[in-house]
Amino acid sequence: MLRLFTGLEIPHDIKLDLDMMKGGIVGARWMERDSHHLTLRFIGDIEESLARDLAEALDGVAVPSFVIRLKGLGAFGGAKPHAIYAMAEMTPELKRLQSAHERVCQQVGLVGESRKFTPHVTLARLRRADAGDVQRYIAAHNLYESRPFEIDRFVLYSARPSRGGGPYAIAAEYPLAGRHAEPLLRSAGAR
Repeated sequence: MLRLFTGLEIPHDIKLDLDMMKGGIVGARWMERDSHHLTLRFIGDIEESLARDLAEALDGVAVPSFVIRLKGLGAFGGAKPHAIYAMAEMTPELKRLQSAHERVCQQVGLVGESRKFTPHVTLARLRRADAGDVQRYIAAHNLYESRPFEIDRFVLYSARPSRGGGPYAIAAEYPLAGRHAEPLLRSAGAR
């Protein structure tokens, strides 16, 4: 079994910016800099044969490159927050790319995603964090805005089967604007 998801890489300088915001919340497990990414479609644990079919089908996603940026912070979980994230601006191009990933996943036989797509980069996972502390943290960092950055490819990530995932490895990469994928998908034993 492989644990997979598709996503976008975050430029190194922006990862450094996000890394500088770590700290200040008891019960937070801050993401490692190398784990920062924007998930397009979580796939989960799948058999290797289905993973190969998916990797091949993703090569058919034809979306031109585009520019996005991160702007502001948020938290998932309401009164019992479980994650803090940097928001990504929803652009028509980003929505088109994410929708294409959803279609491909369903075409290869995966169950449709029931959650609404909220483009974000997870900064911390929370365990019994005080909701007031989380809100104060978000208010203190909410003016964060990254520089605009180009998205010229997406990747298929593999993750350890554990809570919180990382570290993540790139299993395949797919340049945008109609070029062909560079397959990196390996057997489950070659992690």
